[in-house]
Amino acid sequence: MHASGGNRLRWNDLPAAVHATVAEVLGSPVVSAQSQPGGFSPGSADRVLAADGTRAFVKAVSPAQNSDTPAMQEREARITAALPAGVPAPGFRGAHWVGDFHVLVLDEVLGRQPELPWRPDDLDLVVVALERLARTATPCPVPDLPTATESLAGQLPGSARELLGGDTLVHLDLRADNVLITEAGAVLVDWPHACVGPPWLDLLALLFEVDRLGEEDLAERVLATSALTRDVDPEVLTTVLDGFSEFFLGRAAQPAPPGLPTLRSFQRVQGEALLRWVERRRTAAR
Repeated sequence: MHASGGNRLRWNDLPAAVHATVAEVLGSPVVSAQSQPGGFSPGSADRVLAADGTRAFVKAVSPAQNSDTPAMQEREARITAALPAGVPAPGFRGAHWVGDFHVLVLDEVLGRQPELPWRPDDLDLVVVALERLARTATPCPVPDLPTATESLAGQLPGSARELLGGDTLVHLDLRADNVLITEAGAVLVDWPHACVGPPWLDLLALLFEVDRLGEEDLAERVLATSALTRDVDPEVLTTVLDGFSEFFLGRAAQPAPPGLPTLRSFQRVQGEALLRWVERRRTAAR
C-alpha cells in the first residue's frame, strides 16, 4: 500500500492568481506541469517548467480540500526555508498566501521514489542521508521547533515518549513517498512535521515501511549496522515501535479526515505490521 490522499488537485485546477504568483517567484510563467502522485495531501504537487527553462516544484492547497493542510504547508515552508545547506532537502524558492491558497515553491529534485518493496541499495542511500542529517543538524539548526515528545503527545503512550529525548532535527514523517533517490544520493522531502529528538527516530520510523513491505530481516540488519541505531538499547527501540503500533491502530478506528479517504486503511495496515514486528523482536529477546 502506497501513501496516497486520492483527491490531489492538479495545476490546471488552481486559480489564475496562483499561477501568476508562481510566475512571479520563478521570474517566468509556467508553460507545463506534471502532477506528482503519492503522499496524503489533497493539495497540488506539480513539477513545473517555466518559459525561460526554469524548473521547480510547486505545492498549493486551500481549506476547501482540507481545513488543516494550508497551515501545515505554511509550517513546512518556514522549516524548509530555515534548513542549512548540508541537510538533504529541496531548496526553498518562496511561499505566499494567495487568497485561501497557500503556495510553496521549491527547487525541483530530479530523482525517483524508492522502489517498493524496498531494495537494499535504495535503503542504503537513505541511511547515508539520515546519518548526514544527524551530523549536519545536531544541534537542531531550525528555531522554535517542538520536541519529539511534544509532537507525539496524545499519540504515543508515555513509556514510549519518555525515550525520545535528543537535540537532532527530526523529519518525523519518512516513507518512500517522502524520499527521492538522485544521482547524488537520497533527498528527504515534505518537512511540515519536523521536530527535535533523538538521531535514530527517523531511521526507526522509515523502517516501519521497510519491514511491512519487504524482507523481514532487512530492517533488523539496518538497525544492527547503522551508526544511528547500533548502540541504542534494543528495548528502547522495541518500546517505541510498540507505541507507534498503538498510535496507528487507534487512529485507524476513527473516521477518515475530509479529503483523505485512504489514510485510515493505511494506518490500520501499518499498525498491524508493527504489532507483528514488535512480537518478533520480543520473542527473539527472550
